Order: sequence, then C-alpha cells, then structure tokens
Amino acid sequence: MDWNNRLVLVTGAGGFIGSHLVESLVAKGAHVRAFVRYNARGDPGMLRFSSAEVFSRLEIIAGDLRDTEAVRLASQTVDTIFHLGALIAIPYSYIHPREVVETNILGTLNVLMAARDFHVRRIIQTSTSEVYGTAQYTPIDEHHPLQGQSPYSASKIGADQIAESFHRSFGLPLATLRPFNTYGPRQSARAVIPTIISQALVRDEIHIGSLHPMRDYTFVDDTVEGFVKIAESDQALGEIINLGTGLMVEVGDLIRLVGELVGKQLHPVSESNRKRPENSEVLKLQSDNRKARELIDWVPQVSLQEGLHRTIEWVTEHPSMYQPDRYTV
Repeated sequence: MDWNNRLVLVTGAGGFIGSHLVESLVAKGAHVRAFVRYNARGDPGMLRFSSAEVFSRLEIIAGDLRDTEAVRLASQTVDTIFHLGALIAIPYSYIHPREVVETNILGTLNVLMAARDFHVRRIIQTSTSEVYGTAQYTPIDEHHPLQGQSPYSASKIGADQIAESFHRSFGLPLATLRPFNTYGPRQSARAVIPTIISQALVRDEIHIGSLHPMRDYTFVDDTVEGFVKIAESDQALGEIINLGTGLMVEVGDLIRLVGELVGKQLHPVSESNRKRPENSEVLKLQSDNRKARELIDWVPQVSLQEGLHRTIEWVTEHPSMYQPDRYTV
C-alpha cells in the first residue's frame, strides 16, 4: 500500500507509541493530523522529540477525546484513523476511574461515530493485553476470556466491545490491535522498564512493586510496524490481533538483565505502595502471535536485550524526563 500523500489521523499522537507511529507514517509519505490532549503549555508531548522535517508534515490539533465536536473536526477528510488516544496508567485508574472510563469509552465512541459519518477507509482500534487479566492459559490467543482486573482494563474492554459493535452494526472498516507491553525510547517512568533503568543509572537499589508478574515485552518499533501492517491488510478487517513476542519475562529477571547491560549488580526492593491491589494484579501475560504472523505477516524483529540497550541509551541521554526517587502513577 502506498501511503504517499494520504491524510491520516493519529489520536494520542503525543504519547509514547503514538509519536513513534507518527514518525513512521511521515517517513512513508503520509500527511499526519496529530490529535493531542490540550494543555496550556502548548506541549505536543513526545512529538517534541521529532525532527523539523517530521513537523513540516504534521497538522497538530489539540483537544479532548471526550469532546465530540473536537473529534469530528479532526476526523474530516482523513483516509485512516489510528486511535491510540487513552488514559493508560493503571494506578491512576484506581484514583480517578470516572475520568479513565469517560476518556477511554466515550472518547472511543466519539472516534467511531466520526469514522462512520465521514466514511473513513480504515480505523485501527488500539487495545491492550491488560484486557485478558491474569492468564487462564498461556500463550494467550485472541479467544482468551476478558477480565477487568483494574478500572483501566475494564475501560479498554468496553472500548473494544463498542468498536466491535460498530463493525458489526454499521460495517465500519475496523480492526483491533492488542499490543503486549510495548517499551522503548520516550516511554514514561510510570512503566516498569523506564522505572528500572532510570534507577539503575544512579544507584544499585531498585525500588519496585511486585517482582513476580511476568510480561511479554515488545519493542516500540515492532509495535509500530504492526499498526502499519494491520492498516494495510484487508484480511484484518473485523479482527482482533495480538501483538507480542511470545516470550515471558519476570520483573525480577528484567532487573537482572538491566543490571548486566549497565554493568551493575542491582538489588530490588519491593515496596507495598507500588503494588497493585491483590485481586487486581495481573500475574502472567504471554501472547500467542500466530494470528499476526498469518494475517498481517508481522514478526517481531528486536530482541529484548537489543531493545533494552536502545532504551537505556535514551534514558541516559534524557535524564530530565525521569525522577528516580519519585514513584510515578
């Protein structure tokens, strides 16, 4: 598929994954309309790290996904919508569940209605592996039961189901991508890998929550490639597709790997205030990625060791983004 001169809307464009996706689409020749959450500073989020060349092909629109009119204005005349915009922090969802539900569910509804009304060629709904909850079996395929173990995961389940209903009810040309624990440069300290790295660069003790959850970590470049491939595939229409490496790593082992890469023996310190409530903790997430391989020809390319190396380089070069002594929710 030729992306040259296509007008594409990316919601959540100022976020970690969204900013990388924007850069990939621009590199392919697309014109990108970047929807970012308004703030008084005029801060475009992680897009501030993009080059002047990327900015020359961007139309930045600031607004709120909960604002129907803002979403409609951003959606006019676009070819494709990549809907990444969401409130994603799980600890924050314990504190402010209403805001998370309104943004993630009603915001998604606004995007779906605009895509339907303006006859968008393709819309990609961004899900999360958190919708599966603790694995009932591994690896997790797309038929695994959904379990709302946090207000955040419940809100994403709701958003995914509404998206599916628009495909079935109105024939909306939609596909849902379900990434597993994306990490890499620009990710905030609320995520486990930057939390570990930012501490490891300044001390030997790593203050963390539980050491035992196991996750399937996918480097951001691979996730972005999945977004592009699913948008190009007619076979993906109406489908939900997992995007993960198929490998699980325990948090304790992740700390050891980071220690090897920075040349330190790290000592984890588990703190109760960093842990999820007992019945909310997701213990195992491991993707079955066969559907991604078969439908969109997606195969992860970046190993965990290489991905961690690139992420360590980024955190080292951008220390002002991280506060190792502060727990970020």
